[in-house]
Amino acid sequence: MTQARSLLVPANAHGVYHCVSRCVRRAWLCGRDPLTGADHEHRRQWVEDRLAQLAELYAVSIWAYAVMSNHLHVVIEMHADIAHAWSAEEIATRWLGLYPPEDGQYEPAKAQIVANHDRLAVLRSRLCSLSWFMKSLSEPIARRANGEDHCKGRFWEGRFRSQVLLDETAVLSAMAYVDLNPIRAGMTSHLEGSVHTSICKRIRAIELEPRPQTQSTFCDVAPPPSKLARKPELAPVLGIRGLSVTALSTTEYIELVDATGRRWHPNKRGRITGKLPAVLGRLGMDASQWIDRVRAVKPGRGFCRVIGSESALLDKAAEIGQRWLRGLGVSRSLSN
Repeated sequence: MTQARSLLVPANAHGVYHCVSRCVRRAWLCGRDPLTGADHEHRRQWVEDRLAQLAELYAVSIWAYAVMSNHLHVVIEMHADIAHAWSAEEIATRWLGLYPPEDGQYEPAKAQIVANHDRLAVLRSRLCSLSWFMKSLSEPIARRANGEDHCKGRFWEGRFRSQVLLDETAVLSAMAYVDLNPIRAGMTSHLEGSVHTSICKRIRAIELEPRPQTQSTFCDVAPPPSKLARKPELAPVLGIRGLSVTALSTTEYIELVDATGRRWHPNKRGRITGKLPAVLGRLGMDASQWIDRVRAVKPGRGFCRVIGSESALLDKAAEIGQRWLRGLGVSRSLSN
């Protein structure tokens, strides 16, 4: 049974989601088209820059993203409680950062919003809305690309798809699935070459940190744990910081993603080889279970609109007044 998004992604509520937007007809509108030879690779940077801009304005934490040639993945956490604590002035400032007044009269526009309590309530809700975030991301990119191509029409294929991530393992597996997209697509053979992804951003951030001279740097693989100092808990790559949905450190997560790519199915175009780190023991699963969980993130292959443990899925079903959710059998099999 298909559930309405409004049931699974309620307004003004906290949640973590994996979202996917595809270019119309899955055309290579953000990369080099192998059929026509047209090169739109620069548009991937447009999307990444827009993500960074929106993360400063919405009540969100972005845990992972991958801007591909014909689609986009984002793992995003919505913070309704934080948006509800913002002052009227902050709401107006953030909204006008998204949609500046056309006449350039910023201060009058801000004063008008602050004085209108009904309008403030609407804008506060939008600034913690998943649908409005994705709308603010996709529409400017579409207009800019159409202007570049001197054409009209859709750039993105219908509405974005979303999956609710109910627990730590669901979040981590979705993050790893997203960060490994370029590896699986055969675009690169190592994480550092996965440009326009959150894993590349995390690796570069570590490379910029001061280290002892004897310590190696990331190259085509992540260095062993013994060669990296213990880092703080894994943080979002963009947006609201100081929060954590996982118990891993940044380096542990990078090592986990690197090793997951090494164990990916050999029939995939891109993979790397090796064994998974011991951190899986803390997550309560072995290598085979972890790989299966990451694979099951792909819509239509395992989970559907909701990802989580059997108990989390049953609790979510009860919350929205249903007896079960699609993916319950997958979750049960992954726990065995």
